[in-house]
Amino acid sequence: MDQIKNWIIENPTIYSIAKFILIVIIVFLIIQFLRRYLRKKITETTARYKSQKTVEFIGYVLLVIISFSYFTGNIKDLTLAIGLLSAGIAFTLQELILSIAGSVYIFIVSVYKPGDRIEINGIKGDVIDVDSMYTTMMEIGQWVSSDNYSGRIVKLSNAFVFKGPIYNYSQDFPFIWDEFNIPIRYGSDVELAKSIVVDIASITLSEFTANSKAQWKDVVNKYYIEDAQVDPTLAITLTDNWIQFNLRYIVDYKKRRFTKHELNDSIIKAFEATNGKIILASTTIELVKIPEIKVDINK
Repeated sequence: MDQIKNWIIENPTIYSIAKFILIVIIVFLIIQFLRRYLRKKITETTARYKSQKTVEFIGYVLLVIISFSYFTGNIKDLTLAIGLLSAGIAFTLQELILSIAGSVYIFIVSVYKPGDRIEINGIKGDVIDVDSMYTTMMEIGQWVSSDNYSGRIVKLSNAFVFKGPIYNYSQDFPFIWDEFNIPIRYGSDVELAKSIVVDIASITLSEFTANSKAQWKDVVNKYYIEDAQVDPTLAITLTDNWIQFNLRYIVDYKKRRFTKHELNDSIIKAFEATNGKIILASTTIELVKIPEIKVDINK
């Protein structure tokens, strides 16, 4: 022991470096231990990855502070060091902090809830779960036409409620306006066609119209918005090729595709029952003049 003490007294610099290296090794071992512990305890992939990165970052910041304190003898501006550490932690965990804040915002403000159909960050679907970190959605659309499920379950960070618009199909007013065009050939009985389309729309959409009127009054009372036309409306436009009927109507946001099919099916059957008085149009080409052709046949 006396020899060791004498060696330390004679070589203080080497001893100091060796002591510092030992401290660094201990810190690294603690970081690795915490990373392995978190890897085993946290099952969710993203949370596990972020927690490990956080431990690693805090460890490196701690090493910087220890190094500064060790080689200078003291930290004159401890407040600055703590501030830098806090800023580093906040920067590393900003997505996590935003996600937690987003979940609180979602529940307090009632941005959306499970069962709502929303579009957020370019993804459209039905909300099936909202937790402290993620919103889980059953995706609709993409390669599937109309508002059908694609079959993919999407997990979206709650932080996105602060980063862009959120389209809610069902909050306060679970109805949407839809429309489609019907081409009618010139020469058809336009008045008969109008009455058929309006009658079919009124009968088919009667339930949606009645329910939407009651709920639209609540929307007008709650928000600064004018009263809207919820009854089916028909607009007529004359084009180069046909008379275009535009039917606009209100429908339950989950029954849009089926309702459009039902309306089209009923309308085409009613038109066919008029025995040619109403004919659906298609793109046509009118040949105005045929050029004269002279044929000279020689024997």
